[in-house]
Amino acid sequence: MENTVIIGGGIIGFSTAFYLSESPHTDARTIHVVEVSRELFNCASGLAGGFLASDWFSPSVSSLGALSFRLHKELAEQHEGREKWGYSMSTGTSLESEGGDAESAVGGSGEDFLRNGTSRANAAGLHEFKSGEGPAWLTRAADTRLEVISQPGSVAQIDPKRLCQFLLEQCSSRGVQLHQPAQVISVSPDTTGAFASVRILSADGVETDLPCTRLVIAAGAWTRKVFAGLFPSAEVNLPISALAGHSILVKSPRWSKEHETSGCHAIFATDVNGFSPEIFSRLGEEVYIAGLNSSSIPLPELPTDVEARPEAIEKLKGVAAKMLGLSDDENDIQILREGLCFRPVCSTGRPVIARVPDEQLGDIKTREGTQGGVFVAAGHGAWGISHSLGTGKLMTELLEGQKLSADIKRLTTF
Repeated sequence: MENTVIIGGGIIGFSTAFYLSESPHTDARTIHVVEVSRELFNCASGLAGGFLASDWFSPSVSSLGALSFRLHKELAEQHEGREKWGYSMSTGTSLESEGGDAESAVGGSGEDFLRNGTSRANAAGLHEFKSGEGPAWLTRAADTRLEVISQPGSVAQIDPKRLCQFLLEQCSSRGVQLHQPAQVISVSPDTTGAFASVRILSADGVETDLPCTRLVIAAGAWTRKVFAGLFPSAEVNLPISALAGHSILVKSPRWSKEHETSGCHAIFATDVNGFSPEIFSRLGEEVYIAGLNSSSIPLPELPTDVEARPEAIEKLKGVAAKMLGLSDDENDIQILREGLCFRPVCSTGRPVIARVPDEQLGDIKTREGTQGGVFVAAGHGAWGISHSLGTGKLMTELLEGQKLSADIKRLTTF
């Protein structure tokens, strides 16, 4: 029987393990997730905003986006997602100065808006705002315009860390094995030359050989580094790089359980200074503020080595004070968490969800068909949480040779 090793204990890794362990064709006890960090979900999987969209994507990514949004909704309905990980319908809105021209910027959903500081709202169309002046927690200047940029039922909100914890619990209950903290340091062939095992180094220095015929690399921003380390002679140069993003999680007296009954809101603000704040109200009386991204902050060795930059956090606190109407003097600002995470962005603007052809692996070959293979699932940029379940479902289908639930032919391939 095939052993499947998944490198990366984040939302993509555990989404893959979740759907693979559901399959009647794979014994869950043969699935191994290897995570190098001492703390799970300590980067993008746990610190992201958790905004979900069904139709904010370019044609190459639209099928994946629609599939994943549907799976998020189904999973929440089946497993009390509202209570367990804060699943809620949301309303996406664009906030900009009256002199702005959002219409001219609309189009495309690659990672350009992350790199150049423009708003994610540019990925959606504009619609008439019919809800008065917007959510109760938003303070807006007189010279700003607020417009709905989502169709009814097309966007939602979750707490990604709590969803990750749910996926972990489900996988563990089925028999999926977690190796953490541990690192895959090498791959080895059998006597026929076919990929047959990986060597795992634990945090206490113990090395163990683990049988493996199918390998999935879903290590987020570290995917390119992991792949290059395991396959140094490979002809593949993964177009994945890391983009740092700061965030804060706060409480607002104007976002209470009473307000939550009407659904969440996502505010995408434009800013001429190159910083476009994103503000999400979430169940649990939380408001998440982000949008301050940087490609100049180096990727650390481990997610637990990440340290937020004080100056960036102060900028986000300034956004909270201005746009949530909170004041330090009035003791209104309650900072629940300060964060810095690294998202894996692809130079193509499209994620990698594919099997690496054997001829591009270098010195090692894999077993044919569903018995083997090296796979990559990474590079989702700002949409990793939104596309997580769809990616896990598709990766399972790729591993097992099943009909794909979405069209991914135009995604990044080898």
